[in-house]
Amino acid sequence: MAFTAKKALAALTTVFALSVASVSLPAFAADKKVTISQAFQSMLYLPLYVAIDGGFFTKEGLDVTKQTAGSPSAALSAVLSGSADFSLHGPEWTAVAAEKGADVDIIANVVNGAAVWIATAPGVKFDSIKDVKDQVVVSGQMPTTSTSLFFKLLKENGMSQSDVKLIQVPLGSEIGPLVAGQSKIAVMYEPGLDQAVAKGMKVVLGFPKLYGEYAFSSISAKRGVDPDAAARFVKGLQSALRYMQSNPAETQAIARKEFPTLDAAVVDAAVKRMLTEGVYPKSVDITPKALAVAMDTQIALGNLKQQPKYDTFVVHSYIQPALAAK
Repeated sequence: MAFTAKKALAALTTVFALSVASVSLPAFAADKKVTISQAFQSMLYLPLYVAIDGGFFTKEGLDVTKQTAGSPSAALSAVLSGSADFSLHGPEWTAVAAEKGADVDIIANVVNGAAVWIATAPGVKFDSIKDVKDQVVVSGQMPTTSTSLFFKLLKENGMSQSDVKLIQVPLGSEIGPLVAGQSKIAVMYEPGLDQAVAKGMKVVLGFPKLYGEYAFSSISAKRGVDPDAAARFVKGLQSALRYMQSNPAETQAIARKEFPTLDAAVVDAAVKRMLTEGVYPKSVDITPKALAVAMDTQIALGNLKQQPKYDTFVVHSYIQPALAAK
């Protein structure tokens, strides 16, 4: 989701250099223990929580331990060092690491939409992005995907960062300046977006609809990962995604369990929005278009030199059997 500065990437490269090659373990019938390191506890990652809480991994004979690393770089570093089997974060992290020589790839899709929205205070004129010119806008502290996409949209419409008065705040706190009236426009993730809506703010632009397929968050693994464990993991995740599409109420209930401190109505609204707008994908597959759009953003920002090779970077040997399973 978020993308850190060059120092973090340098540290990530160091972890890779010091890591040892993982050894595939022999397959066994059930209760295979695996660990996934997620960047954050995030509503975007709900498919993972549904797979765990809904018993879909258990049905595949997996005992999954979820760890929260605190950042994308730390989550991927856990995989590179061997302390986790899988990691969950933006695929750009994996692409940058692979470009530097790390033996990591993407094995499954988790978020397939640019999960960022623009909200405004009531009465604010917003017919197009050009209406933000000379306005105070609150957004997440760079580097983060929400602000990066906002800058990208400005550029695509003949504008630049200097055309707005940007207030950068820690992720998740964008609602503060918006509600306080310090800014009348905010670039937001969920659930902050629907927290703002609950306070009378309005959603004026959705990046999921604007950009369509967008590989926003995915599962990464080393090429030496236990293939049996990886196959089971992807299959369990695929079952969870199917379940989410046909059981929205039950999906909302799992989200409320995972985020007990949030208002239940806000959680339900956020889950409904992300299901409706295609943020939560229908399958674990990642299309060439979805990957290309996401990586183009990172190339434009100078974080990535070139597009990764789709046929090898996205591992379909795990994805295709999961799609074929019933």
